Amino acid sequence: MSFDAHSLERLRQLGRQLPQPLPAPAQPASAQPRASEQRHPVELERDPEQLFRELMQVSPDGSVPPHLMDRLRGLETSRIAQQASERRAAAGQSAGAASQPSRRSGPGRSTTPRADPNLAAEHADLYTAFHSLLLEDEEED
Repeated sequence: MSFDAHSLERLRQLGRQLPQPLPAPAQPASAQPRASEQRHPVELERDPEQLFRELMQVSPDGSVPPHLMDRLRGLETSRIAQQASERRAAAGQSAGAASQPSRRSGPGRSTTPRADPNLAAEHADLYTAFHSLLLEDEEED
């Protein structure tokens, strides 16, 4: 696009007269933070039980807005799912440990299993009674 000399001079003159950007207004020290920065404990809480307590404290008549009830349900669902996955992981570990044969048990082993000393200390009277029954049984044979 070409301009004649008069139009080009006029554009340069307008360019010099264009307003300069205004400086950003200085915020006073007592300015309130934005609503997006202010958060109520109800909006921040991640524990469903504590969220329920906060909702009951905030609500004078016990009514709760639907969006907060949805949030509470979501937190409860995620907690239940997390607990279920932890239980499955724990069950998987215990089942894996139970499925592995013990080194002491099994046919052909000549060593007898030894009692756990901690368990024996906790139930000494039971071990004593069992031992005396074994001795009596051996005397009868």
